[in-house]
Amino acid sequence: MNLEKKINITTIWGWTGSYNILTWLKEDGRFNLSAIISMSDSWGSTGVLRDEFWVLPPWDIRRWILALSEESLLLRELFNYRFEKESSVSGHTIWNLLITAMENITWDFEKGLEEINHLFRVKWKVIPVTREKSELCAVFENGKKAIWENEIDCPTHSEDLKIKEISLEPKVPLNPNARNAIINSDIVIIAPWDLYTSIMPNILTTWFREAVKEAKKNGTKFMYFCNIMTKHWETNNFEVIDFIDVLEKYLWENILDYIVVNNGHISEEMVEKYKNEENKKPVKVKELSIFEAKKYKIIERDLLNENDFVRHSPKKMYQVVKDLVEGWIK
Repeated sequence: MNLEKKINITTIWGWTGSYNILTWLKEDGRFNLSAIISMSDSWGSTGVLRDEFWVLPPWDIRRWILALSEESLLLRELFNYRFEKESSVSGHTIWNLLITAMENITWDFEKGLEEINHLFRVKWKVIPVTREKSELCAVFENGKKAIWENEIDCPTHSEDLKIKEISLEPKVPLNPNARNAIINSDIVIIAPWDLYTSIMPNILTTWFREAVKEAKKNGTKFMYFCNIMTKHWETNNFEVIDFIDVLEKYLWENILDYIVVNNGHISEEMVEKYKNEENKKPVKVKELSIFEAKKYKIIERDLLNENDFVRHSPKKMYQVVKDLVEGWIK
């Protein structure tokens, strides 16, 4: 890549994954950054505010504002402050109330978000994937349909059932600002988190696939950091190929250039903990031969940040991107 000019990097919602890598990427002066955020959250305080004030879900954007802000830790604590149950604003955070109020004042969610960006010195772009409300819907193997993100995350059916189809209802268009970020990116990073409830709400917006295809023609490189662990209810028993197949089903085939997979060792104690408490298992590449005919390249790295939880190390994720930019990954 041409290191004499700024390199445009866009991350596609991966909740903790996007947040973690952005905290490192923003320190590298070579990069212009944008974060595209899903708008289908229906949990807790966010769901209440969506229904009562008819606003786009505010909670998820908070982490990206914090990741890209240059403000103090005190303000970060302020954003996360949640009022006690005994109060009249029980369960709500300062952040949720702030963004809801700003949207009502400006009469526009993105305008309100822009004002908050100025207020908290957010250097780069935080972009809602769509400007319209919709619900995430899933159809399972037995034909049962679940509506709302929380019903997909915590369904009432058998945990062995797989998701057959996923969609947004109603269909909503891709935000033009998100489209511009994608087609003008040098690198698009699909960050790790919940495959169906975190990543797919972005891909399912109308015209998202077309923006990705246009970006590909412009030479954009697409990098996907695969999950380190499976997700109970969503990706039970998934292997790396299963994650990729779902992405390609709803995206386009031959769009992805690099699949980054953890090969760091997870302790037996931690594997057992996740199996017993959350019914999760590590995601690994078991047979490289099945990827030989694929257009994308599998990159195996130790991505592990194993403390009390199995998570991607933001520093190690950043190093992969840095290696790609500097030509160490072809």
